[in-house]
Amino acid sequence: MRSTIDKWLSRGEAALSDAELLTLLLSEGANDEQAVAIAEELVREGDGSLHRVVGCDFARLRMVGGMGRNRAMRLKVAAELGRRIAVADMSHADTITSDGDVVRIMGPILAPLQHEECWAIYLASSGRVLDSVRISQGGIQATVVDCRLIVKRALELLAVQVVLVHNHPSGNTQPSAQDVELTERVASAARLFDIRLLDHIIIARGDHFSFRASGKL
Repeated sequence: MRSTIDKWLSRGEAALSDAELLTLLLSEGANDEQAVAIAEELVREGDGSLHRVVGCDFARLRMVGGMGRNRAMRLKVAAELGRRIAVADMSHADTITSDGDVVRIMGPILAPLQHEECWAIYLASSGRVLDSVRISQGGIQATVVDCRLIVKRALELLAVQVVLVHNHPSGNTQPSAQDVELTERVASAARLFDIRLLDHIIIARGDHFSFRASGKL
């Protein structure tokens, strides 16, 4: 534990491994060796993915050996702070040219969630981001989206392109029948106003699905 603190002080947090970052976050003091064991177990449980670690629900986190309520709470709060920072940073996004750009921007926001959210990203003809709006949020398996809200905001912004993006908390990125239907409805509604649905992207932890790249749009 002390060596991790010394490493942070001398080289900064960017030099720390995932387990070392978790150790500092969960420690109760400089001599808290239990935090080291908990952090290493979390990394193992998450198969090396921090998204899986912070995506665990609170009750499950508490059951990790030695974690307890306070440490689990601290981890969930830190994850939510990171997500909110990502949301704020999204407003500074400049240009989107590919599904990879969308995943880079939206992945930190959507991948850790345990419920579905659907967002619309509004673009100028050049791909410049005009706005990003959360259209809806729902349960574990579905969210209800109103196409009129999507088109209304596009018209307000004079946007000519829209990208839909939502998450699948299950981890399965394959589109459901409802996802396909939503894509078709939004594309048809937008087309009436000469607005193009550029893509619909489904994000899960460590993976994504692009309707356009898959030839479905």
